[in-house]
Amino acid sequence: MKLAPTSSKLPVSPVIPLLIGMLAISFAPILVRYSHAPVSVQGMYRMLFTFVLMLPFGSKQFGDVKHISRKDWLMLILAGIFLALHFLLWMASLTYTSIASSTILLALEPVFVLVGAYFLFRDKANKLAIIGIVIALVGAMGIGSGDIVLSSRAFFGDMLSFLGALAVSVNMLLAKQIMKRVSSYLYSCIVFGITTVCFFIYNVTMGISMTDYAQREWIVFLLLAIVPTVFGHLIFNWLLKYVKPTTISMSVLAEPVGASLLGMMLFSEMISGFQLISGAFIIIGLILYMRAEKQKPVEQSAQQPVSA
Repeated sequence: MKLAPTSSKLPVSPVIPLLIGMLAISFAPILVRYSHAPVSVQGMYRMLFTFVLMLPFGSKQFGDVKHISRKDWLMLILAGIFLALHFLLWMASLTYTSIASSTILLALEPVFVLVGAYFLFRDKANKLAIIGIVIALVGAMGIGSGDIVLSSRAFFGDMLSFLGALAVSVNMLLAKQIMKRVSSYLYSCIVFGITTVCFFIYNVTMGISMTDYAQREWIVFLLLAIVPTVFGHLIFNWLLKYVKPTTISMSVLAEPVGASLLGMMLFSEMISGFQLISGAFIIIGLILYMRAEKQKPVEQSAQQPVSA
């Protein structure tokens, strides 16, 4: 794997943290499936525990909070709301559809970010990126049409994952703007905190218990924070200082592959030929899109965090 470092100060080869991150994020849907708690409770504790784990590593930056403008605070709140919506929708999708379908549809996020960037910021895409988008969307429609034939329940799960990808895309578009003025650490802490509050309000409103769970559930909540979030997405965010964003984006494509394999081994969820072909379309489309992004001038490839 040839990487394009943006800094020579990385203490280890970037391949090592990339592999750790790719393996870690593949466990997210597996852990969600293992829990019997409502997804809103899983999401709340995942964000809360991640927030607590992050606190000791950047406390010196907390003084910068007073320099955040009202406009940026509004954008941070919106980013937290959409991140909570993303988790609520995507994690719920795993109750209705297969791990393979859910995770591959979630991988469409870069496509939605590109489309949103065009309409909001007039970021233009070249022909290769457009071809990639079309191919990826054809794959997404293939998975949806295949699952609706299988069952309306599976199709409903696909729609939840699709909407979850849209929600996290809005979060990413907001992050791209906020992180021009706010550090990635401070951004993550604030947004994770806001997301936790959103889940808390949702659980209280819906009358969902947040404490009456077995020890097994608390272990899953903690693992959701440690494995896919800290050792997955936060490692990818850290690596953005040393490798190109397109390298990280390509690595995130390992999630549907790794999660699908784990789903087969742990839950006996076999991948159908239709899912395999449609998933291949999505991955090929995203690879073309990433190649198009790699061709952009450096100033257009603004650093942004990977979805948590």
